Amino acid sequence: MALEQIVPAIFLIAVLVLILPAFFKTNLKSKQFTKNLFIWSIIIVLIVIISYLIY
Repeated sequence: MALEQIVPAIFLIAVLVLILPAFFKTNLKSKQFTKNLFIWSIIIVLIVIISYLIY
C-alpha cells in the first residue's frame, strides 16, 4: 500500500471513531437507526462513485 492510500484510511477511521459514539447515542430507536444508517450509506456510495469518476 502506498502512503497516499494509508493516510486517507487513517483519517477515515479517526472520523468514524469520533462520530460513531454520538451516532449510536442519538439513534436509540431501531427504526430511526436504520433510517439514518440507510441515509449515510447512500451518501458514502455517492462519494465513492463521484471519486471514481473524477480520478
